[in-house]
This record gives sequence, structure tokens and C-alpha cells, in this order.
Amino acid sequence: MGFRFRHSICNEIYQGWDFTETCRHVKATGYEGIEIAPFTLSEDPCNISAADRKQCADVIASEGLTFVGLHWLMVAPKGLHVTTPDGDLRERSWAHIRGLVDLCADLGPNGVMVFGSPLQRGTTGGSTREEATRRYIEGLSGVAPHAEERGVRILVEALPSNQTDVIGSLEEAVQVVLEVNSPAVRTMFDTHNAVDETEAHAALIERFFDAIQHVHVNETDGGHCGTGDYGFAPVLAALKRLNYRGWISLEAFDFSPGPERIASESIRYLNSIIERL
Repeated sequence: MGFRFRHSICNEIYQGWDFTETCRHVKATGYEGIEIAPFTLSEDPCNISAADRKQCADVIASEGLTFVGLHWLMVAPKGLHVTTPDGDLRERSWAHIRGLVDLCADLGPNGVMVFGSPLQRGTTGGSTREEATRRYIEGLSGVAPHAEERGVRILVEALPSNQTDVIGSLEEAVQVVLEVNSPAVRTMFDTHNAVDETEAHAALIERFFDAIQHVHVNETDGGHCGTGDYGFAPVLAALKRLNYRGWISLEAFDFSPGPERIASESIRYLNSIIERL
């Protein structure tokens, strides 16, 4: 079988939609996978019952989709922080990540957890950037064995300086991955969040490809694909050349066009590029 991209979409654009209807529309629009923001399921996602987890997983499967993973890991419950000098709060926050590993595994096999969460990992309480990064690495090292046991990969997401001051480049993310040294901790690439990178995005993907397990696509202003001027072709060409087997997952931040337009226009635009590669 020749190379082909696998498209998925993040569920939070379907605000107010029934989950079954969301999955049905995602599938009908041409996506194969769905990525879930835990806060859309519950204000305390780690306490979702076993029955509700199974129901969610069953809906995804029955509608012909694959569960891709989780992102926006620390929106709910509120008040968590993984690099704070407050040891009790930090412990509770990493316990939350550990709980999300279980949620991710329960929703489907081989899921990823995209660890962005800028507000919950940035420096606080007088910490330096180095101290906060060290605590982040220690926390990841602590949950990595459980993630490995459950078949989940936690992906360190590099974020621009206007979002956080901890892990601001793909190179820094890869350094964290190397230090943790676990198959359950890797990184990912997000077209929107790579705005501070000084190297061409396709070249970054070439250089760090072995650590990249997931790709988010969106315009640099947060709009859905095709509404801006981001150059997706070089990135997609690099991924094709390198035989990338992960997901191309749409994560838009501007929901105003509505989920129908966001989903359909994005996949149509991306496929029009892919057809010419």
C-alpha cells in the first residue's frame, strides 16, 4: 500500500453538539480520527466513570472513527500547575496527568496526549525558567512508566513566547524527550505554535523527525486551514518524503465559521495540496 496521510480533527470546534452527532459529521466529512479535549467531556475528566468512558469509546468506534488522543490537558479542573514550587499543588497536577493517561488508554489504544497547557507549565512563584523546566522534566519522568504501561505517548509541545516561557522551540522539546529517555515521551509539531522558530518548518521536521509523533495543522492566526497564508506544502512534502505514519490533526482556534465549514474547508484545502505533492 502506498503512502497516504491520515486526517483527524479536534472535537472542541463542535461546541454544543451531541458527541454522537459530532463523530458522525467528522466521519462524513472525510476524517478518520478524532482528538478530544478532556474539558469538553467533564469538568473533572479524571473522574469520568468507567461506563461513560466505554460509552464514549463505543460511539467513536461505532461511527467508524479512530480515537487519536487528548489535548488541552489541563484546562479542567482549574488551578493546576506542573512546574510550581508548591510541592503539594505540583503533586496534584502530575496526578491529574497520570489520571489522563488512564482516560486516554480507556478511550482507545495507542493514543497520544499533546502536552501544551501554557498557563499551567510556565514559570510561577518566583521560579526561573531553568527551575520550572527541571520540574517539568522530573514530572514527566515520574509519569512516563505508567504511560508506557498503558500504551500512551505523552507529547511535549513547543509553544511560542507569547504563550509560555517553558519549552519554546522544537529543539528544546526534543532535549526534554532525550533527557526523560522513555518511549512514552516524545514530541509533536504544530504549524500555529511554531511561529517563533527561526529555521524553516520543513527543515525542522527533517531534523527532529525521529521524535515527532503527531502533527497539528492550522493557520498561524488560529484560523482553519486555507483561510490564511501558511505554506503547508513544504511541511506535508517533508512528512511524505519521510514516510510519516502519524496523524495530521486539525486544531482550529477560531470557531466562528462553525464546525461544518471548519471541518470541510480544511480537509478539502489540505487534500488539494496533498494531491499535488
